[in-house]
Amino acid sequence: MSPKRRWRAPALGLAALLATAPAASAAPVTSHHSGTHLGDVRVLAHFDRAAGQAAESIAVEPDGGVVVGMIPARQVVRVSRDGTVQVLVTMPPPPGGGGTTPVVGVPVVTGVARTHTGAVYFLYSAGQGGLTGIWQVRPQDKPRLVVPMPADTFPNALVVDHERNRFLVTDSTGGRVWQAPLHGGRASVWSADPALAPNGFFGANGMKVHDGAVWVSNSDRGTIVRIPVTNGRAEIRARGLEGVDDFDFTGRGTEILAAINQANELVRVSPDGVRETLLDAGDGMRGTTAVVVRGSRAYVTNGANLSGTDSNLLLADLHR
Repeated sequence: MSPKRRWRAPALGLAALLATAPAASAAPVTSHHSGTHLGDVRVLAHFDRAAGQAAESIAVEPDGGVVVGMIPARQVVRVSRDGTVQVLVTMPPPPGGGGTTPVVGVPVVTGVARTHTGAVYFLYSAGQGGLTGIWQVRPQDKPRLVVPMPADTFPNALVVDHERNRFLVTDSTGGRVWQAPLHGGRASVWSADPALAPNGFFGANGMKVHDGAVWVSNSDRGTIVRIPVTNGRAEIRARGLEGVDDFDFTGRGTEILAAINQANELVRVSPDGVRETLLDAGDGMRGTTAVVVRGSRAYVTNGANLSGTDSNLLLADLHR
């Protein structure tokens, strides 16, 4: 898809567009369990896909509940441990009711994150209108814009870097990582390494801080890169992950679980780059968008963007 093409169907999720991302070179693949694997996969919650609730991102709460971003619905929802879904925020459309969000055209909610104090933040991309940036969810009050970002950015993944007292945000269309102070204020570009650049659609997408570095997935190039926190040059650590979205570490060094939305897969990537598919369409993967590991559990969201209608949150036991 050309970067100039607009999102013609607001009912579709953001990850649906990744079906047209350019292919990257293939990674080594293995079909046996040589590392972490999953068991007892079950659906914790179903979302209203017809109303635009295409699940995109996950922030886990201490009690086992989660906060999830919903792409075209412009919502942040909370899912309790028993699967009850509560809408926390529905963002207003830009002035005039349209949107000039880069590439996709329509306004969307993407990344969500939670601080140690329990504050919940999310990303809203709307293009013109002064709405794009990092927002805070406030109980019994309207959400608050804490970090404005330029209208030509597409903020996608949001990370709270407590050690350095900052937010980190991927900009998928600009191929950058931005940073901003946790107390709010001005955002600045932290890295614009060429390894983050898009190749016709989305570059930098998912992100985690781990092992003294910022790790970022590049959807167009099918890679995961590691950038030292000192902001050195990016190193490609995994390839052949076409349409990769979010990812997380399993707790075994730099072993990764990655959501491959256009292939409807959750894959394990070993520290040496070998890929193994753990869950696929036969397990209920439908436009897989995000994964978060907490202890012995893995939370996975499906946006149902390319096939099916069941946008959901899955929970699985993690066996290392």
